[in-house]
Amino acid sequence: MAKPLPAPRAAIPFRLAFPPVSGVLRPRLVAVCLLLAALAAGAFCVGLTLGDVPVPVADVVAALTGQADGGTRFVVVELRLPRALTAVLVGVAFGVAGAMFQTMTRNPLASPDMIGITQGASTAVVAGIVLFQAGGAALQVLGVAGAVATAALIYTLGWRRGTTGYRMILIGIGLSWICTSATDFLLAHGSRFEAQAATGWLVGNLNGRTYDHVVPLALCVALLVPAALLLGRLTRTLQLGDDVALGLGTPVQRVRLALLATAVGLVAFGTAAAGPVAFVALAAPQIAQRLAGTAWPPPATSALTGALMVLAADLAARRVLPGVELPVGVVSGALGAPVLLWLLVRANRAGSGG
Repeated sequence: MAKPLPAPRAAIPFRLAFPPVSGVLRPRLVAVCLLLAALAAGAFCVGLTLGDVPVPVADVVAALTGQADGGTRFVVVELRLPRALTAVLVGVAFGVAGAMFQTMTRNPLASPDMIGITQGASTAVVAGIVLFQAGGAALQVLGVAGAVATAALIYTLGWRRGTTGYRMILIGIGLSWICTSATDFLLAHGSRFEAQAATGWLVGNLNGRTYDHVVPLALCVALLVPAALLLGRLTRTLQLGDDVALGLGTPVQRVRLALLATAVGLVAFGTAAAGPVAFVALAAPQIAQRLAGTAWPPPATSALTGALMVLAADLAARRVLPGVELPVGVVSGALGAPVLLWLLVRANRAGSGG
């Protein structure tokens, strides 16, 4: 006599649940963020003391709180504060954007300056300088337009019943070389004055920053960084692969498009304000991930790491050679190149370096 079949168990609803941050990790993440914030605040204040007229830290604090005399307040608030604020905002924008690109593509080498976004902005700015003698706010508009147009082209060319991070990286690398070649052509056919002006912007520069550079970037950061933090929860499912994420109910293409739009907006305004400051978007998320001990680059930690990197690079740019003030992008590139080499070596040892 056949045994009766067991009664079916009640269906257990499946729900994606990421393991909560452990009691060990949460204090570490908070401690790292507090340490980075303190270091960034210290570098910020030190940067305000440097210049042709040295200002003690106590006078800097007094100027920022409105208790200094008129001359000190003018030097600190009107001349030096815009540069320091631009450094912080650019670092935050690039750090968060780099974390989003690396999480979205599941590739630690994916960053705006590796897949053509900053190169597109650079080409647009150089074209404005060489062809139309543009300057001031027009260059910021061109930088934003170039970055957005390049990102749209990457997304369009990579579309084939959806996009994948792998296709976006390959197409972005190809477009970055096209933009680089176009930029070199424009520089070669411009006058000496135009080429010098364009080169000063291309390396990433904080010299001469004013509140006209700060305000648009501050508005962008205030709008897009919270959006990036909100999207952070959805990006975790993308780490499981597109098929798994779709099976779990994540609208992969819409999430990827939202991530791309948010990251490109941050890169576009950051590049427009200070030029393509090299390697910050690549290195900051990787450093933040290892400091926090997480499986992906945390956006908040990446933002603070990026801000500290740009502030520290700016301090070094003003002090590494006596009497010479280097562009900040020169120092960030010199510091970021070893990080890139380390990532390549590490990927090769892990068997994912090709």
